[in-house]
Amino acid sequence: MKLLRSNSSIIFFLIAFSLASFANAKEPLYKDSSQPVDKRVNDLLKRMTLEEKVAQLQSVWQQRQDLETDDGIFNPEKAKEILGMGVGHLVRPSENKEIKTPNKTPLQTVIFTNALQKWLVDNTRLGIPALFHDEALHGHAGFHSTSFPQAIALGSSWDADLLYEVNRVIAEETRVRGVHQVLSPIMDVARDPRWGRIEETMGEDPYLIAELGVAQVKGLQGDDGKNIPANRVIATLKHLAGHGEPTGGLNIAPTPVGERGLKEIFLPPFEAAVRVGGVRSVMASYNEVDGIPSHSNVELLDSILRKEWSFDGTIVSDYFAIEELMERHHLTDSLGGAARLALTAGVDVETPNIKAYGELARLVNEKKISEKIIDQSVARVLRDKFMLGLFENPYAKVEGIEEFVGNAEHRKLAQLAAEKSIVLLKNEKQLLPLNKNQIQSIALIGPHADETLLGGYSDVPKQTVSILQGLQEYLGEKTLIHFERGTLLTKLHWKPFADSIAANSYSKERWHNDGVVLATSADTKGMIEKAVAAAKKSDIAIVVVGDNEATSREAWAETHLGDRTSLDLLGEQQALVDAVLATGKPTVILLIGGRPLSITKIADTAPAILQGWYLGQETGTAVARVLFGDVNPGGKLPVSVPRSVGHLPVYYNHKPTAKRGYAFDKTDALFPFGFGLSYTQFTYSDLSLNKTKIAANETLEITATITNTGAYAGDEVVQLYVNDPVATVTQPVKLLKGFKRVSLQPKESKKVTFTLSANQLAFYDRQMQYVVEPGVINVMLGSSSADVRLKNQFEITGKTTDVSKAKVYLTPVTVQ
Repeated sequence: MKLLRSNSSIIFFLIAFSLASFANAKEPLYKDSSQPVDKRVNDLLKRMTLEEKVAQLQSVWQQRQDLETDDGIFNPEKAKEILGMGVGHLVRPSENKEIKTPNKTPLQTVIFTNALQKWLVDNTRLGIPALFHDEALHGHAGFHSTSFPQAIALGSSWDADLLYEVNRVIAEETRVRGVHQVLSPIMDVARDPRWGRIEETMGEDPYLIAELGVAQVKGLQGDDGKNIPANRVIATLKHLAGHGEPTGGLNIAPTPVGERGLKEIFLPPFEAAVRVGGVRSVMASYNEVDGIPSHSNVELLDSILRKEWSFDGTIVSDYFAIEELMERHHLTDSLGGAARLALTAGVDVETPNIKAYGELARLVNEKKISEKIIDQSVARVLRDKFMLGLFENPYAKVEGIEEFVGNAEHRKLAQLAAEKSIVLLKNEKQLLPLNKNQIQSIALIGPHADETLLGGYSDVPKQTVSILQGLQEYLGEKTLIHFERGTLLTKLHWKPFADSIAANSYSKERWHNDGVVLATSADTKGMIEKAVAAAKKSDIAIVVVGDNEATSREAWAETHLGDRTSLDLLGEQQALVDAVLATGKPTVILLIGGRPLSITKIADTAPAILQGWYLGQETGTAVARVLFGDVNPGGKLPVSVPRSVGHLPVYYNHKPTAKRGYAFDKTDALFPFGFGLSYTQFTYSDLSLNKTKIAANETLEITATITNTGAYAGDEVVQLYVNDPVATVTQPVKLLKGFKRVSLQPKESKKVTFTLSANQLAFYDRQMQYVVEPGVINVMLGSSSADVRLKNQFEITGKTTDVSKAKVYLTPVTVQ
């Protein structure tokens, strides 16, 4: 009996072992969601062939045309040829095969992404899903997605909470289509307004961009640093680094900055987004710094980003940038050489097509690259896919997607964002707000006042509200609106899409046009005269001028330019404004566009000026509510506005020797960084510091009372600046170190307290150590960089201290 029981036990054990082995063979560890991500990554990596690994570092975009029909339906005929080994990224799935055709609807997109994912899961050896990425700078760049104000406008809000909410919605509208990663936010510090991409940035100041950028990252990814929730996406910081000050303002040109300038000006927003925001992806920039292009910069991508900042996510290339190491930078004479430079520098994924990284397997086989380097990058890509939950659920839901994308709640948020982004630059004799009960007729004048301009990286939203439509809906039939364009800027190359016509926005067509055809005097003959006639028979004139998506934009090729040598109004717009002002009618100038303009004459002659930038799909509603006082503008400029191109550079945080003076002209900005008026007035009082002395690693509290002394409720952005008057390395005249947008009712007061760390006063010394030096620090609170209301000082005591391991990135603010 004992022998029988023993034999039975052995048989039972063998059966159980066999069943467990069968289960393990059937369900490998990497498919077990209960296992830690790192274990799943390692298990999957061990099972992969070299060719399967390399496929995870590649992207498919233009080849995707062979994977879908003309109607945007997944076509599996060439899938094995293109995707047989799997793929890392699928690029812009919302696009149709041809750029000159409308994009897929949300439902068409999710059907396509689901079908492609199913093919990968069912037909590749290991069933690794694809990661889909897309653009989402100020709204997912897909058909019917909500289009929020352009990035430079959102920067004008100075409202981190708002940007969190905007990016939460962007993430939700993106993920429901089956897209998992977005190529935003842009963290470039823009220091040259000639650069066409300035509209994509949040301005000229590292601190402002850092705080707003951290909020954007958290809105996109969620607050859980371990996983990406099912309604969030991976954020991608763009563009590391120095991209925002190209030589001559020309896109991708070398950045004329040294190591100290790079580390103190351009890198801090990225570092904050990595260390505080927990961002999962970073995109390298096209430009070079000191002779080293970013895509081959080991010091930047590995020593700083990965080792110093402890970044463990993926680094993706900018589009075509790896092959440009050969074709444009001439660092190598082969694609294989470009691939080796980029991969060894730390670029994990080549976008948007399989080009240089198509050489990786050969390079490994020829022992020119170690497979261990391949494994490191593949592990990062796989980790993202596990964090997104793609192995458990690679598919997006089909139900309700059309109703969700661009829904009414998202539209309300777009309107709020637009209202918070408008900046009041001038308001002589309190012309604004207008009283609709005292106005019987309005002349609305402007080349695009009857259309909604959205800016670059936009698609066609469900609906838009032009300024004309917004005024009509706000005022009703009681007020007569005389609309005239007054002039034209450009002419369209393409026949507009039917959807663009329905949405009353041709932003996509203009932005994608390669050649730009400017309007001629023959095209605009008699238009200024008609505008003047409209102004003369109206009680007030509203003139909308600026740029459009063809006149200032990303210059992504020699055939598609967008950088400018002038910041003046294009074409006949200045003559139009002069002619309307000459009528003597009260006139409001509204600037719509993506860059600061040198409106020196208008600043002198026009009684009221509003800076709108590109305000998104709800432009007209927001503009009407601001013009007539339902909303009190509280935006502040995120960039300094120059008097002319000859005044560049004009950023506020310059060095003490930078502004000796010009013969016959001023050196200051026309409108300074942080500037913005209100329909009410704010006073600052009772500045106090809870300490007069602190040492490195210590903090102090800076408190002031802000009071609304006027008759309108309004928002004031309280700005904290500091200056180190004596240091071993020259310091800027002032630096922004904190801000808070505060809402106040008439006669209401609130106390605002900034908790400033001594470590935020650190800089790179002569040995390039990040140190806090002892000495006096000037503290300034104000309404702009040029409007300081309160001043005080404190002292940093002790010895010079290296705080490179104890950096403080953001300043906590409380309001009572």
